[in-house]
Amino acid sequence: MKKGKLITLAVLIAISSIVNFSFIDVSSGNHTDSIIIDGLKRTFIYYVPQSFDTHKSVPLLIVLHGGGGTGKNMVKLTKGGFNNLSEKKGFVVVYPDGIDKHWNDGRNNEEEARKDDIDDVGFISALIDILIEKMNIDKNRVFVTGMSNGAIMSYRIACELSEKIAAIAPVAGNIPQNLLTSCSPSRPVSVLAINGVNDPLVPFTGGEVTGPFGQKKLGKVLSASESVRFWAKNNDCPATASVTYEPDLDPEDGTLVRKEVYKNGKNNTDVVLYVIEGGGHTWPGGYQYLGKGIVGKTSYDINADEIIWNFFEKHSLK
Repeated sequence: MKKGKLITLAVLIAISSIVNFSFIDVSSGNHTDSIIIDGLKRTFIYYVPQSFDTHKSVPLLIVLHGGGGTGKNMVKLTKGGFNNLSEKKGFVVVYPDGIDKHWNDGRNNEEEARKDDIDDVGFISALIDILIEKMNIDKNRVFVTGMSNGAIMSYRIACELSEKIAAIAPVAGNIPQNLLTSCSPSRPVSVLAINGVNDPLVPFTGGEVTGPFGQKKLGKVLSASESVRFWAKNNDCPATASVTYEPDLDPEDGTLVRKEVYKNGKNNTDVVLYVIEGGGHTWPGGYQYLGKGIVGKTSYDINADEIIWNFFEKHSLK
């Protein structure tokens, strides 16, 4: 091994507190792997497109599951859409697993991973470093999306890892109230948020996140509008958004989609909010994973996978 490689590996270990890490299979298709960080085995699955070439740098998409879910659940929820896009567009997709199926997303409550003070930001940071090293990932094109708990976690990652993340796309999640005062990103981050107005778990207008049927209180969040305006202000975007409606492609789904855009921020950043009128705690275009009486309606007027990747393609750290 060359001296430069040894130095890089030593830095990775020192910074990320990694005791051991996996081989990383660069052959095409689905893979399951793990790394050991702070004495904990952290698992993840990932998808490599057939076009992958270690001599050519490619983007990385990190997809975070919701509370109680897994990486495999996110593949199902999105109907494999990101894997299909990976083949078409040539990026690598990774679906990490939270400890006990939860992410420490910054909410001040005992129901999530915070109760054990799990360093999920450190895990994602280490995973990015390893994949950049092992798979020739383009460090300027690393993106994060997530659903629910994973969406809230993506906001935290943008706050604390802005030097590594070009853009995020939270779906059905807002910024935790108690994270707001400590959110000091070192650079602008482009944000595309998707929120259902009738979300029964993460309130569109802000307030207490709840479990099914309101049986658990899971920490307070800002409203969807406040969450995106925070990033619009951080990125020096215009204070007023341009508003349009998307075509009602499925009149039977009971939803309409309003698009609010804050354009031309610093470093070519943009902030966009897709408001799903009539939509619930769901992934647009995705799998209706629970009954409408529990999580609300899924919109089929837009496909979140395609909307998100089209947005990501337009942004980088440069």
